[in-house]
Amino acid sequence: MNDKINQDSINKTLWAACDTFRGTISADTYKDFILTMLFLKYISDVWQDHYDSYKAEYGDEPELLEEMMKNERFVLPEEASFYTLYERRHEPGNGERIDQALHAIEEANGTKLKDAGKSVFQDISFNTDKLGEEKQKNTILRHLLEDFAKPELNLKPSCVGTLDVIGNAYEYLIKNFAASGGQKAGEFYTPPEVSDLIAELLDPQPGDSICDPACGSGSLLMKCGRKVVANHASRQYALYGQEAIGSTWSLAKMNMFLHGEDNHKIEWGDTIRNPKLLDKNGDLMLFDIVTANPPFSLDKWGHDEAEHDKFSRFRRGVPPKTKGDYAFILHMIETLKPKTGRMGVVVPHGVLFRGSSEGKIRQQLIEENLLDAVIGLPEKLFYGTGIPAAILIFRKDKEPRHSELDQESRKKVLFIDASREYKAGKNQNLLTQDNIARIVSTYRARGSVDKYAYLASPDEIRENDYNLNIPRYVDTFEEEEEINLMAVRQERLKLKAQLAELEDQMEGYLKELGYE
Repeated sequence: MNDKINQDSINKTLWAACDTFRGTISADTYKDFILTMLFLKYISDVWQDHYDSYKAEYGDEPELLEEMMKNERFVLPEEASFYTLYERRHEPGNGERIDQALHAIEEANGTKLKDAGKSVFQDISFNTDKLGEEKQKNTILRHLLEDFAKPELNLKPSCVGTLDVIGNAYEYLIKNFAASGGQKAGEFYTPPEVSDLIAELLDPQPGDSICDPACGSGSLLMKCGRKVVANHASRQYALYGQEAIGSTWSLAKMNMFLHGEDNHKIEWGDTIRNPKLLDKNGDLMLFDIVTANPPFSLDKWGHDEAEHDKFSRFRRGVPPKTKGDYAFILHMIETLKPKTGRMGVVVPHGVLFRGSSEGKIRQQLIEENLLDAVIGLPEKLFYGTGIPAAILIFRKDKEPRHSELDQESRKKVLFIDASREYKAGKNQNLLTQDNIARIVSTYRARGSVDKYAYLASPDEIRENDYNLNIPRYVDTFEEEEEINLMAVRQERLKLKAQLAELEDQMEGYLKELGYE
């Protein structure tokens, strides 16, 4: 089949394949099976497509074809191909065969699907009792193989064209799992519009190293990378990330692979308790851009170990035990390069005004002139929570960047209230391209805009006790229009007269019909 397949058709067929699992296991569990099968099907189709094109060009010469295939981005052992599994789908042992295929792919591709000995498929097993007893499990997996063998899911490059089609399908599934799976599934997903906004604000350049210490499925990282390609026609950048949840780390690795992002390093582990992105001396690596959408107000984030942190990340203060927001912020600031480092982090609004240890940390960061901007976002943008969030922009290059300004002006902080900048959706609100463009242009212009943005001096922030609550700086109050009581009275008298006239008409109709 060489007819071109469109994105919408792929997305709908993939989402329909989820029916195989619905009623058996929850969405936050079966997402791993669907996304892993998509990965397997895609690499099988790419491999087969390239093999067929070489065969058409050079003839049926097995040894020559084998040599040609050694130049591929990845290796696919014959027994690990989706098509081999599909041919044997009616036999017992589907779960075991799929697991063996994934293991064989991993072994054949070395470090591409491994990091520090951890394998991408380590937390994913198709041969699991979660799918029921052996007979039921075998039937479910047979249906899954048949779903992915449909013509609509022919993912060969000759049919789908660009690699982005697969990457987009992957993102589509992750988004839908996040939307339908509630808070648990939403942990690993930043809405693409928010990722796009952050990437625009941070303006990645060729040669930049970009890090997300709570990277989830990697979408925010890749959005920053794609900005370099789109704006500078360059792939000279490196992506780094760390993710605490094993199955989500696997998603990030597969996502990178599917998007062709080979220059990346994604580590598995708890960023606060055990940061893995270290240099050869065992110190924290430093990056040009650090960005994240960390879990909001994480409880049990590592408070007990923080006081003796060997990287001195909490020298400005230890965040509260039950709210880890500033733990991530302080970690991120410590990993910024001293001259080029810039950072964008998504936070709940409590980060802007909560007191105690958080208030002291906030004061330190402002007095060090690290905070560049506070941007308030609309409510209901994020999956799993309806609360509005904010983006904080920190910069290590703030002083030289605003060198043409006087010393006091270089220390100002821009507040933007974009809480009303959205398109309302059924369950989620969306940032439109116009909303994003307005936020970005206001940030770059760095000036006050009536009822939208305000450039606050250090003295003003001090007077507010370092409280960054946006309404303290951006006045969005709209005066109510003065009511003209005489005009209202005249309108009321007019309506009374019309009502009396209608009552008379009704009385006449009732008499005609014989009702007294």
